[in-house]
Amino acid sequence: MPVYEFKGVTAAGRNASGVRDGESLKAVKAKLKAEGISVLDIREGGALRVAGRSREITFGLGQRVRPADLAVTTRQIATLLSSGLPLMEALSALVEQEEKAGLKAALSSVRDAVRQGSSLAEGLRLNPRVFSPLYVNMVAAGEASGTLEGTLARLADFLDEQAQFRGKLGSALVYPAFMTVIGMATLIFIFTFVMPRVTGMFEDMKQQLPLITLVLLGIVHFLSAFWWLLLLLLAGAGYYLRKYIATAAGRERLDTLLLRLPVVGPLVKMIAVSRFARTLGTLLEGGVSTLAALDIVQSVIGNTVLADAVRKARENVREGESIADPLRRSGLFPPMVVQMVAVGEKSGELEKMLLKVAESFDRMVDVRINRLMALLQPVIIVVMAGVVGFVVIAVMLPLMQMSSGLR
Repeated sequence: MPVYEFKGVTAAGRNASGVRDGESLKAVKAKLKAEGISVLDIREGGALRVAGRSREITFGLGQRVRPADLAVTTRQIATLLSSGLPLMEALSALVEQEEKAGLKAALSSVRDAVRQGSSLAEGLRLNPRVFSPLYVNMVAAGEASGTLEGTLARLADFLDEQAQFRGKLGSALVYPAFMTVIGMATLIFIFTFVMPRVTGMFEDMKQQLPLITLVLLGIVHFLSAFWWLLLLLLAGAGYYLRKYIATAAGRERLDTLLLRLPVVGPLVKMIAVSRFARTLGTLLEGGVSTLAALDIVQSVIGNTVLADAVRKARENVREGESIADPLRRSGLFPPMVVQMVAVGEKSGELEKMLLKVAESFDRMVDVRINRLMALLQPVIIVVMAGVVGFVVIAVMLPLMQMSSGLR
């Protein structure tokens, strides 16, 4: 049964949107009318698109399809197909049971395309916001080789690993982010509510104030008078930086800077190399050709400097070279990775070698992140303690001088 996405207005004048199943467009409109919804726009199979970029895949009426949800759905398709269920019935079963509107609409669109005679890969290609080129190409290779069930299972494993890595990274950043927010809130409270009251008391004192107190008073006066200017400067700088990074030159300079940073640079390179190895290994294992796999890896590696090295490697491979030689000449990939790739090419087990490299680098990334977070937490605490200590000393010194004078 086709799925339709709609936008409308209820009888109370409120906006309404969502997804409805129906035999036809007319039937869905009648159903919505019976619910008291006046339809403004309705289209089949998730044709209503929402502009904008997101870390998560966006589809339909602003609905988001998380990689973890896509991994579960992919594994379900693989399980249904391996049990002998035809593709159309497997897709229909998934559409019926799926609760998330964005993924339901995407699956419905794929099912309708397959029903009209398209292959599964062609149906997936119609929904690029949900199914990436990596996903589509692996499915196409699986269909061509007759190993679609196994290919989908490998895809589900790949998506699960990607989701787990993002979850680990997000969890590691929670505490430092929390501490930073608490520290900023504390400073804002001190400079907004506490210091203006203390400032008035100091200005009434007829004695020479210590230098540290004068510096603090200057900071308080400046923030009180020009806080709006600081907000404007921060907003303008953020807007300009975002626009600049969106350009090819800006993105390249940012990625180059990230790779050169003392502590962050090696971590960024490890993450990119791990993504390169796992994606390329998964694609080759799924039957995708080397040139097509390198083309996909170039777009998902996440760093333009390394992506350019992969692009040059692809050109050299097209001319008959191995993968390892151009990677070695780039100087960007660790020697261990280049050696593993070279061994894999000679032994004919490049996919296995790449996946081993990815596992090794994933473990190294976990260790580096844990060490970095362990270092970052005391640094944040020391910085907060230093700022609060500066304020306390600046406030207490003149009070102690006044107390000594009274004695």
